[in-house]
Amino acid sequence: MIELFRTWYDRYFSDPQAALLVTVLLLSFGCLAFFGEMLAPCLASVVIAYLLETSVCSLQRLGFGRNLAAGVIFTVFILALILLVGGLVPLLSSQLTSFVRDLPGTINVWREALLQLPETYPNFLSAEQIDALTGSVRTKISSLGQNALTFSIASIPAMVTLLVYLVLGPVLVFFLLKDKTQILAWLLSYLPQDRMVLSSVWRDVDRQIGNYVRGKFYEILIVGLVSYVCFASLGLSYAPLLAVLTGVSVIVPYIGAVVVTVPIAVAAYSQFGLVGDQFFWTMVVYGIIQALDGNLLVPLLFSDVVNLHPIAIIISILVFGGLWGFWGVFFAIPLATLVHSLLNAWPRT
Repeated sequence: MIELFRTWYDRYFSDPQAALLVTVLLLSFGCLAFFGEMLAPCLASVVIAYLLETSVCSLQRLGFGRNLAAGVIFTVFILALILLVGGLVPLLSSQLTSFVRDLPGTINVWREALLQLPETYPNFLSAEQIDALTGSVRTKISSLGQNALTFSIASIPAMVTLLVYLVLGPVLVFFLLKDKTQILAWLLSYLPQDRMVLSSVWRDVDRQIGNYVRGKFYEILIVGLVSYVCFASLGLSYAPLLAVLTGVSVIVPYIGAVVVTVPIAVAAYSQFGLVGDQFFWTMVVYGIIQALDGNLLVPLLFSDVVNLHPIAIIISILVFGGLWGFWGVFFAIPLATLVHSLLNAWPRT
C-alpha cells in the first residue's frame, strides 16, 4: 500500500512545477474560503474589469493610451450603471409591488379553476381540501410579507454596506483597468522564474474565463431584451420582471430555464386562462427563446470555451454553488474548465 502511494506521489507530485501548482491552488482556495466575504467587492470588481477589458484593448488598438482608454470605458460604465440603478431598479420594484398586490386576485383565479376538479374527480379531491389549500397559501403569503418587513428593518446595516460597496466597487474597477499591467507584474514577482506549467494553465484559464464572463453578460442582455419585446408584444403583465428573470436564468444552464418556466406559466394562466390562444402562444414563444439560446446563441458566444458534458456542468453548479453561492454558480463552468486545464497540464513523471 505504501509503495503504491509512493509511486502515485512520485508520478504526479515529484516535479517542482506540480509543487508550485499545488501551492498556488491551496493559497487561492484558502483566501476564498477565509476571506471571500471580505473580498467580495474585489472579486466583483475583477469580474466587471474582465467585462470591460476587451473594450479598453479595442481603444488601445485605435491609438489610445492605456490610461485614456481606461478612463473613457470607465466613464461609459458609470453612466450605464447610473442608468441601470435609476431606471431598471425602480421599474422592477414597481412590478414586484404590483405582483404582490395582485396575488389575492391570482389566488382566487386558481381557486375557481381548482374547484372544477372535484366535479371531475370527486373521489380524489373535495372542495373542502381546495379551500384548505388556498387558505394555507394565503397564510404563507401573509407570513412572507411580515418576514419581508422584518428583514427590511433588520437589514439596514447591510444596506449601508451595499452603499459602501457601490462606491468602493467602481474605484476598484478603475484601478484594475488602468494599472492592469503593473498589478500583474507585482503578482508575478512573487512567483519563481521557472513557472512554465503555471503560465500555460493561466493563459488557458484567463482566455476561457474572460470569454465566458463577457459571453454570459451578452447572453443575459440579449435573452432579457428579446424576452421583454416578446412578452410585451403578447400583452403579458409583469413583462419587465419576467424578462429579467428569463435573462438571469441563463446563469444556471438547464436548471434556470426550467425554474423560470413556472412563474411565466402562472402569470400567463392568471391573466389569459386556458381559453383563447394567448396562454399557448406565450409558452410557445418562451420555448422558442430558450431553444434559440441553447442552440444558436450559446454556441456563437462560447465557441472558444471548452465544451463540457451536461453532467459535468450540473455537478460543477452543485459543488461550486454550495461552496460560494451565487458567484460559485456564475463561475461554475469556467471553474470546471480550470479543473479540466489543470488535469491536462499537470506534470507527470
